[in-house]
Amino acid sequence: MKHVLKGDGHLSHDLDPHDQPPKDACGVFGVWAPGEEVSKLTYYGLYALQHRGQESAGIAVSEGSRILVYKDMGLVAQVFDESVLGTLRGHLAIGHCRYSTTGSSVWENAQPTLSSTEDGGLALAHNGNLINTPELARRLTPGSIRATTDTEVLTSLLAQDRSQPIDDAAAELLPQVRGAYSLVFMDEKTLYAARDPQGVRPLVLGRLERGWVVASETAALDIVGATFVREIEPGELITIDERGVRSRRFALAEPKGCLFEYVYLARPDTTIAGRGVQTTRVEVGRVLAREHPVEADLVIPTPESGTPAAVGYAEESGIPYGQGLVKNSYVGRTFIQPSQTIRQLGIRLKLNPLKEVVAGKRLVVVDDSIVRGNTQRAIVKMLREAGAKEVHVRISSPPVSWPCFYGIDFATRAELIAGSLTVEEIRASLGADSLGYISLEGLTEATTIPADRLCRACFDGVYPIPIDQDNVGKYVLEAKR
Repeated sequence: MKHVLKGDGHLSHDLDPHDQPPKDACGVFGVWAPGEEVSKLTYYGLYALQHRGQESAGIAVSEGSRILVYKDMGLVAQVFDESVLGTLRGHLAIGHCRYSTTGSSVWENAQPTLSSTEDGGLALAHNGNLINTPELARRLTPGSIRATTDTEVLTSLLAQDRSQPIDDAAAELLPQVRGAYSLVFMDEKTLYAARDPQGVRPLVLGRLERGWVVASETAALDIVGATFVREIEPGELITIDERGVRSRRFALAEPKGCLFEYVYLARPDTTIAGRGVQTTRVEVGRVLAREHPVEADLVIPTPESGTPAAVGYAEESGIPYGQGLVKNSYVGRTFIQPSQTIRQLGIRLKLNPLKEVVAGKRLVVVDDSIVRGNTQRAIVKMLREAGAKEVHVRISSPPVSWPCFYGIDFATRAELIAGSLTVEEIRASLGADSLGYISLEGLTEATTIPADRLCRACFDGVYPIPIDQDNVGKYVLEAKR
């Protein structure tokens, strides 16, 4: 069956469909809470994590004897309604919202995945990206899986040997899995969660009055009324059932948290390593102002991605902060093909300058990253047409020069504008009066996390988990069919 997305009238992340921002792999959520409506808790948890993936959504639930999975293409609010959630009854559930980084964006690859075992079932949801997927897939019987994701491979491997409890099987398998994975999985009675030894992707544990929650970000805990307990540690596997929470180590922790979570991926109301992301992003703006000062009349953000850093830049520089660009929150995901006239207008459908604010002004425009440069180029052009005297672009991340293999769908190195051009060449391409990126050292310092505990590969090309180029890629399993 071919699934067709229905437009919801809301803005997607993409100001320009040909210049997509970095996309995270997914958001995951799990809850064990007898007596609660776990499917609705999961729905709201996924709603809070929608920014991490907008292609498909799914929920698996169990009442103790069987697992039921409902998933489809589209946003969380498109996939689920009151009647669907009413059929998903039980005492534990896991959920997933997906952006595809391994395997095509099709229904078969939506999550949670489900595998049958000798004495039941196993459902699993995954945020991250494995880098030895073909090697793992060779352990399975050819043709035994329909999906083309690393998650399907992982689920099938966990389910194929039920001579031992699932947590024992996971503790045995996961040390052989390489790459980034924050997992929530379940059988009919128990919730499990695990995080790779590097802890590349976030995963946190929360407490409900009558249960427990696991989620990609603390903001999802807040939404469902859970109290933050702690981060799940790198190399840790936890088990949650009527006996409470039990923890075991399956690998030594070698922390390499993703630096880009601070720049773009995480919600500003999320906390990472005990510090609010909003606080970090404002501090990044202050550092950016110190590293790249300029005489100007107004600091404006590219909404909403550049807002916290723009606030910090304005505070540090003493230049007034203002709103110079208006974002239309109700246009974008319409799936209506634009006419040639509208197409030529480009991102004006989603972003428009306030002429009375920017006219005659020397502007500092703050954004979080540049991928291909199309969006920033269009913004500079719009501001000049609106009467801006000067346009100085400031970016709150270093140049993104390298692809990510751990769960962010960046463009290839050849497509990344910073992969082939110098900063001065990029400035000329954008048509800006000046261009300044925060330094890698400045960004790292603003997070308060030591550099040796961060993955910074998209900025410096140093991959903490060695990459075999022949075994990675979004369609690595599909190419082998």
